[in-house]
Amino acid sequence: MPRRVLQIVASLIGLAAVSAFALGIINAPQRGGRLPGAKAPGAPAAAAIDATDATPLVDERIEGPPPPTPEEIAAAKAKEEEAARKKAEEEAEAAAAQAALDQALGNTPPPTLRPVTPPAGNTAPPPEEPIF
Repeated sequence: MPRRVLQIVASLIGLAAVSAFALGIINAPQRGGRLPGAKAPGAPAAAAIDATDATPLVDERIEGPPPPTPEEIAAAKAKEEEAARKKAEEEAEAAAAQAALDQALGNTPPPTLRPVTPPAGNTAPPPEEPIF
């Protein structure tokens, strides 16, 4: 682009910026500024809000729930024991069903292996620790 066109465009942008600044100063209110939330002098007080679904800020929301009572602890333990008992019953039923299915199909379970115990006179040296 020719240099003269760039100068004209730059001067128009500068003129727009200066005029926007000047208009902002001219249209600013005269000494009536206040912070957000501050009441205007002579303005009526705002009516209270009637919030039926509002929840109060109680200590539980701030500090967390109170520690459980002994009754609650006992109930939780009983519930856990009941769940464990039901799980054991389900596992036993599943094992019985699998055994019945294996017997019906003619499958024999693998023989159980007895654990291997090392001989009493085992004097193997302990493994060496790596040196770092």
